[in-house]
Amino acid sequence: MKRREKQKQKEVSRSRVRTILYSVAACFAVAGLADATYLSVLALSGETAACGNSTGCFEVLGSPYAKVASVPVAALGVLGYFSAFTCATFAAFSYLRARTFFNLTVYLLFAATLWLLYVQAFLLHAFCRYCLFSAATSFLLMGLVVASPSSRDG
Repeated sequence: MKRREKQKQKEVSRSRVRTILYSVAACFAVAGLADATYLSVLALSGETAACGNSTGCFEVLGSPYAKVASVPVAALGVLGYFSAFTCATFAAFSYLRARTFFNLTVYLLFAATLWLLYVQAFLLHAFCRYCLFSAATSFLLMGLVVASPSSRDG
């Protein structure tokens, strides 16, 4: 009897940890979504970003790497962060399939982030503070994926 109670207590504890992790992930995804939305609106309206004295922003956001087939990379970021937010929200409410889609979305965001950081560092030799914020958000989301209890734990 006591063993069963301990097992149930462990399950409740894992469930709470997952709920907290996915809730935090949803908050990070909203931050990334806001950043990507801002950059998408700027790209689609033709406006320039408020980068202060930083010339790196203009170089990065005005480069040919800022678009994929005439679609702003930031718009793809909006799609990615919105997907991550949605999946994290459902995963926080224990939808098992949402966990899988959340992990897949974060892996794709992380891979894109690594590529875009490479482009900024080695091809453009310039950095955009908004892009770096997005990169930090992707790294945080990836950290949460790595830190989350595995699906085999129940």
